[in-house]
Amino acid sequence: MNKRLFTSESVTEGHPDKMCDAISDAILDALIKEDPLSRVACETAITTGLVMVMGEITTTAYVDIPKIVRDTIREIGYTRAKFGFDADTCGVITSIDEQSPDIALGVNESLETKWQTIGQIKASGAGDQGMMFGFATNETTEFMPYPIALAHRLARKLTEVRKKGILSYLRPDGKTQVTMEYDEEDKAVRVEAIVVSTQHDANISQDQIYQDIKKYVIVPVVPENMMDKDTIILVNPTGRFVIGGPHGDSGVTGRKIIVDTYGGYARHGGGAFSGKDCTKVDRSATYAARYVAKNIVAAGFAKKCEIQLAYAIGVAKPVSIRVDTFGTSKLSEQYLIQIIEENFDLSPDGIIEMLDLRKPIYKQTAAYGHFGREDLSLPWEKLDRVKELRKYLQ
Repeated sequence: MNKRLFTSESVTEGHPDKMCDAISDAILDALIKEDPLSRVACETAITTGLVMVMGEITTTAYVDIPKIVRDTIREIGYTRAKFGFDADTCGVITSIDEQSPDIALGVNESLETKWQTIGQIKASGAGDQGMMFGFATNETTEFMPYPIALAHRLARKLTEVRKKGILSYLRPDGKTQVTMEYDEEDKAVRVEAIVVSTQHDANISQDQIYQDIKKYVIVPVVPENMMDKDTIILVNPTGRFVIGGPHGDSGVTGRKIIVDTYGGYARHGGGAFSGKDCTKVDRSATYAARYVAKNIVAAGFAKKCEIQLAYAIGVAKPVSIRVDTFGTSKLSEQYLIQIIEENFDLSPDGIIEMLDLRKPIYKQTAAYGHFGREDLSLPWEKLDRVKELRKYLQ
């Protein structure tokens, strides 16, 4: 019988792309902490010895961007030149403009508002066109696909043993990858392969790295019943990973969107999250779609659920809502759309209010995924709509 395999990866906060995500979100958090109505589209690029922050920001707040950059890099762990990057000596360049007035025209006042009579409530329009996906499955307690959930747990553990000094020779950059085997009923049954690549001190042997990563990272994280004698474990397959971080590879904000979401198990609309405020539906509508899908699965409507939302710039209401339960739903997908429309306001203003998104909560999501984060208290991960949704099953 042919094996049915699926693979997902995660990266640590010391990966160059994730460093950029963290910097962009740290700047976003600092701005909305002072001015919750800040409009932010902040991008970061990083390479050997240099960080560049660029984008469009409209705000009444003042923040010290170079200080935020250095503090974020220091927190990640790049504090010495021998690590290949130093928070205190790297160069920081900023190039910031205001949000385009053409975009602001549609965000400040939606097309629907312009059609309405005077005296009615003004609604914000979507900050861009595009489609966004949200997904949930009952495979794990996080309502996430098993491969990406396990890859994130391994990546977080890798960072934990580094920062706690358990494995003091580790450096901030790292990657994890998990291949799961599924049975004919689409249930995850075993781990086929685990790959861990971690930056390390030059004076440590490959054999010790392998033994330590297996003992302190893999065994504590991967359920014993999911591994067997045939499970493949690869640690630093090239045999050496001393040069890493921005010294080994350049980084850019928004270049790990599959790591950020569902590890490739579900579709992705293409928009990145980090550095964008909640008027950008790339971020807020993706969070809303996840929130809706998770509550639908938790309410028992389906074993898995994928929701697509689509928007037009300057228009408040989604131009389309699509639901796919992959044949696992107790209700028709058209009826599920009706239920969604009756219970969730998916306009930009509705999403912001529903999920309380004008708060500095974003930097913590910059690494290890935006969804299924049981280690964080994120509003789009709440299951507070399950009870009211279950009435439709009666």
